[in-house]
Amino acid sequence: MAQCTELWVDRTDLRTTQAVSLPLPEPGEGEVLVAIDKFGLTSNNVSYAVAGDEIGYWGYYPALGNWGKVPVWGCADVVVSNCPQVPAGERLWGFFPMASHALLQPGKVCDDRFVDLAAHRQGLPSLYNGYRRTRAEPAFLQAMEVERCLLFPLLATSWLIYDFLVDNDFFGADQVLIGSVSSKTGAGLAEMLHGAPEVGQRVVGLTSASNVAYVERLGCCDEIVAYGREACIDTSVPAAYVDMSGDARLTATLHRLLGNNMVNSAMVGATHWEQRGDTGDLPGARPTFFFAPAQIGKRDAQWGPGEAMARAMAASARVANKWQGELAVEWTRDVDSLARLWRQLLDNGVAPNRGLMVSLL
Repeated sequence: MAQCTELWVDRTDLRTTQAVSLPLPEPGEGEVLVAIDKFGLTSNNVSYAVAGDEIGYWGYYPALGNWGKVPVWGCADVVVSNCPQVPAGERLWGFFPMASHALLQPGKVCDDRFVDLAAHRQGLPSLYNGYRRTRAEPAFLQAMEVERCLLFPLLATSWLIYDFLVDNDFFGADQVLIGSVSSKTGAGLAEMLHGAPEVGQRVVGLTSASNVAYVERLGCCDEIVAYGREACIDTSVPAAYVDMSGDARLTATLHRLLGNNMVNSAMVGATHWEQRGDTGDLPGARPTFFFAPAQIGKRDAQWGPGEAMARAMAASARVANKWQGELAVEWTRDVDSLARLWRQLLDNGVAPNRGLMVSLL
């Protein structure tokens, strides 16, 4: 009998994993079984695990007990269908578990997309319930499957932060500080800000000394500051801080340096997830979690449903094309190697120019 291979993560100890092999599930009425032939693995997935209980990421594909399935962005084929509107042979892109197969329950089906209507997902952020039917899309987009798995979800977040800053006139800031700018979301935001003629704010990227050369090569910052040299930042200029690192110590350092010139402080990622913590009372704007679905909801109300994500995807494609050749794509095809890569990500041990692609089929 064919098997489904999955990697489960201990929700109380993210470095503890187990490989799970189960019989393929049978789709019920209205459901489809998909075979996931590729998915990307990035620091974004670490953020999903770290915020799994706060935002509900563990709820999309529940596991047993303290175990969880970390969501990933991937591509899949419908191999068995009990949903006439989404027949076997459909090609999909969307939010899947770290697994070889998954069940979906399509609803609100359109030519190019549908929504998973599984009951256990309905109280979760709706952004992650949408799936693209990619054979209805332009050929150039169909040819970018690896980029869609590795970059598009991250770069879409970059664009939503960019739009959030523009929408709020940068809160009066004349510079944007980006923590962990070598991360794909951080570099994407820097590229979108730096490349926009209508944006006059300086882009200051913070990263480890070992990643400075990589960020310099991308050419997306006006200034790059290595960790430990934060005192070099011009504290006389009002700043908006976008934190991709999740490092509470870095946040505290920047707030104390900028004081009341820290006019906005947005928490986004968790590349340095083990340095998270309560920063206590800090001078300047209160650090606030950036919730991408809220910005999407605001723009959908203003522009019409789907328009914000359409713009985000277009921006993602532009940046991904510009970065052609910057990522060295590596393939992993067994669950034990996937577990090792997962621990490397947790330890912040994956160089920013590595593109980790996985298939457990």
